[in-house]
Amino acid sequence: EADIPIDIHTLKLQDWLVSRRIVPKNIQQALKDIRTKISDALQDMPSHDQLIQLLKGANINYFHCKQIVEILKQTEKDSKSIFGHYGSQRMKDWLEILRLYEKDNIYLAEAAQVYVRNVNYEVPSIRRQMSKWEQQHEECLKRCQDLNKPESAFLAEHTTLLQHLGVKGENLKEEFIEALKTLPALYAESIKNIKTLEEALNLYGQTTGQTRQQCLPILRHLMEFGNTTVYQYCHKEPPLSVEEPPLKLSLSETQSGRSAADNEIDYGDDNGGTSSTISAEIIDFGELNLETETDIAVSEAIDIDWGGSESAAANAVEINSDIPIEEYGIVVEGAGMDGGIAKGDQAYTLLDSPAYSERFTDELCELESFLKMRLYELRHLDASSNIMFSLLDNISTHDEESICKMLINVEDILTAISCEQTRHLFQLKHSTKYGDLLASKLKQMLKAVEKIRHTRETLKQRAQELKQERAALNPILNDIITQTRQLQQHIEEDISKRYKCRTVNLLGGLN
Repeated sequence: EADIPIDIHTLKLQDWLVSRRIVPKNIQQALKDIRTKISDALQDMPSHDQLIQLLKGANINYFHCKQIVEILKQTEKDSKSIFGHYGSQRMKDWLEILRLYEKDNIYLAEAAQVYVRNVNYEVPSIRRQMSKWEQQHEECLKRCQDLNKPESAFLAEHTTLLQHLGVKGENLKEEFIEALKTLPALYAESIKNIKTLEEALNLYGQTTGQTRQQCLPILRHLMEFGNTTVYQYCHKEPPLSVEEPPLKLSLSETQSGRSAADNEIDYGDDNGGTSSTISAEIIDFGELNLETETDIAVSEAIDIDWGGSESAAANAVEINSDIPIEEYGIVVEGAGMDGGIAKGDQAYTLLDSPAYSERFTDELCELESFLKMRLYELRHLDASSNIMFSLLDNISTHDEESICKMLINVEDILTAISCEQTRHLFQLKHSTKYGDLLASKLKQMLKAVEKIRHTRETLKQRAQELKQERAALNPILNDIITQTRQLQQHIEEDISKRYKCRTVNLLGGLN
C-alpha cells in the first residue's frame, strides 16, 4: 500500500479534502478572523532583514506565519521563561494565529484554495497578458516598417511635382511667377521640329483636296511663322505692340495686397454721422468713336444755322474740297501692314491661348489619325481587294516606311506639347484657382508626411512601453510560480503524512 501513489487532480483538490473530512466545507469566516489578527499583528513588528524580505509578499499564509515565528524566537528570546513560554505580546499574537490556522486544518484548506486559484487563473492570466503585449509590440514595429512605403511615395510625388513645376517649394507665389517666365522657351522647344511635319501636311492636303489655307491652318501657320500672337494669325500682320492680360495667379495663403477698406473713398460724415463710402473702381466708358469726333470737329468748323431757309442760304459756308483734309483737324490712321495693338486674348501666342492651343492639338490628332489610317490601308489592302484603288493614288509615292516616319514625327510633337511642366504652367497661368490647388496639394503631401512621421514616432514609443510592461511582468510571474510550487510541495507533504507517507501527486498543475 505504501508504494501506491495518491493522484489528485488540481481541479478536484478542494472537493477531495472536504470529502475525506480533512478540512471543513466553509472556511471563509475563520479565514476572515485570521486575516484580521494578522493585520493587527503586523502593526508591531521588530526590525529584521528576514522579516522585511518575508513581508514583501502580497499574501501571508500559514507557512509564512511559521517562518515569522521562527524569526521571533531569535528576536524575542529575552522574554522566554524557564518553562518555555514567551512574555512578548508579539510572540503571543503570532502563536495565536498559528493555533487558529491549525484548528480544523484551516491552513491546508487555504493553501489548496490559493494553489488552485494560481494554477487555474493567476498564472494563465499573466501569461496571456504578456503574450498580448508581446503581440502588440510586434504589430507596432511592423506598422512602423509599413509606414515607410507611403512616406516614400508622398515624398517622391512631392519632389516630382516640384520638378514638373520647376520650383523649390520655399515661396510658391514668387517661384510660380518665375517659372511662368519659362513658358515661351518651353513652347519654342516643343515645336522646334515642327517643320518635319510639312510632308505629312502636304499629303493630308492632297488626299482631302483642301487648299493650302484650309488644310490645318494653325499647324501651317506655326510651320511658317512660328509661335506668333493670335493677333498676327487672325489679321495676317504682326502687331505694333502687345498688351498681354494681367497674370491670373492668386494664392490665398501668400496673397498680399490692400484690404477692402483701402479701395474705398471716404466722402466724410453726413448729417447722421455715418461715413459714406463708395468702392473705388475703374469705370470704363469705352473708346470714343473717331467718326463722332470728326463730325464734331466739322460742325465746329462750319457754322450751321438751323433757322429759316433764307438765313440758312445767306449764312451758308461753301466747302472747298481742294483744301487739304489736315486743315480740318482730321487724322487718317495708316492701313495695310502698319499693324495695331494686340490686346486681350489676341495678345497670347497660339500655343499660350487656351482656345487656339486646343485647336492646334486637335489638328495634330487629326493628322495622326489620317496617317494611322493610311498606314492601315498600306498594310491590309491587296490587289484582290474590291475597294476603290483610286483612293490610294495620292499616297502611291509613299511607302509604309515613309508613312511610319511621318507618324513618329507627329507623335513626337504631340508628346512635346503635352509634357507635364508645360501643362502645369499653362493651367497655372490661365486658371485663377489652379495655383491654390497646386499649393494645397503640395501642402497636403507635406502634412501627410508629417502625420506619418508623427504616427511612426507614437508607435515606436508605444512599442517601447509595451516592451517595458512585458518585462515588468516577468518578476511577478516568477514570484507567483515560485509561491505556487512551494504550496504544491507543502500540500503534497501534508497529505502524505496523513496517509502513511505515501507518494502524493497533484495533477494538472504548472508545466
